[in-house]
Amino acid sequence: MSAEIETRLADLGITLPQAAAPAANYVPYVISGSMLYISGQLPMEAGKVAVTGHVGKDVDVATAQRAAELCAINILAQAKAALSGDLGRIRRLVKINGFVASVPEFVEQHLVINGASNLLANVLGEAGKHARAAVGMAALPFNAAVEIDAVIEIA
Repeated sequence: MSAEIETRLADLGITLPQAAAPAANYVPYVISGSMLYISGQLPMEAGKVAVTGHVGKDVDVATAQRAAELCAINILAQAKAALSGDLGRIRRLVKINGFVASVPEFVEQHLVINGASNLLANVLGEAGKHARAAVGMAALPFNAAVEIDAVIEIA
């Protein structure tokens, strides 16, 4: 399955970046039994936060969806690091939690997080269909527009 995932990534034009180091006192992932917990990932691209500001004010939905896609790419990069490069060990993406920095009037957080959900389902296939939450936040670290964490069942 790892080759399938790598093929899907290539077909989508995605090269996974090096997994980002934590920005504070935490670890980027934890494996406990058959579960992999990925810490919140920001929309990092080329070593910096690519989408900043509040959705509904500074950021439109399409740009925020791209931020969510970047978060998903970074989740996959962390999973690859945690699994010694073998994404084929992913049995199921169990759940993602999507946090959207947004103005109080903005109520389409679910559409923003679809950017991540769609990408993860496209890359992981059936194993990428997941439960999720999509919530609005007053602010996120480094003024990021989106942050997403993940829970993954592994072999």
